[in-house]
Amino acid sequence: MRIYGNRLLKTLPGELTRPTSAKVREALFNIWQREVAGCRWLDLCAGNGSMGAEALCREAAFVMGIEKYGKACKIINENWQKIANDEQEFKVIKGDILKVLKTLNMKKFDLIYFDPPYQSGLYQPVLELIVNYQLLNETGEIAVEHNPKFWSAKEIKGLTIVRQKNYGNTNLTFYCYSERRN
Repeated sequence: MRIYGNRLLKTLPGELTRPTSAKVREALFNIWQREVAGCRWLDLCAGNGSMGAEALCREAAFVMGIEKYGKACKIINENWQKIANDEQEFKVIKGDILKVLKTLNMKKFDLIYFDPPYQSGLYQPVLELIVNYQLLNETGEIAVEHNPKFWSAKEIKGLTIVRQKNYGNTNLTFYCYSERRN
């Protein structure tokens, strides 16, 4: 798999981690192009870490990834280590996303990318935890990757949908805090 700057990333064999397609990844970074440099990025259900790697390539100041599979975490660390420069920080956390998010209480992120297994049932509980633990900066945004056959994006208490994009079987739904919209 290749990302920004024609950098090659390691990936796990098989479909244990479903990497975000190049088309969707490029579209997201075009939408967020002015926000990434200097940001604090949170990559939820990080898979092989391609989204966090892309954020590092585009000068994010700090990238954190949460992934439950140990082998994937090892690959993410290797990929991010090759990409990060001396001014950038990154951290990969292995664990159950619902438990890990509770430990991040009040840590603020500017951009959050959330791409769980489509049939996982994690969408609503994770978005509610982000709100309850105030993990998003006041002016930040969350991008949720989903297949509309398995989950239909909806308003979450405290979050407002600001835009939705469709790329074949993949949708991106963007949320911000409801207070920000007014």
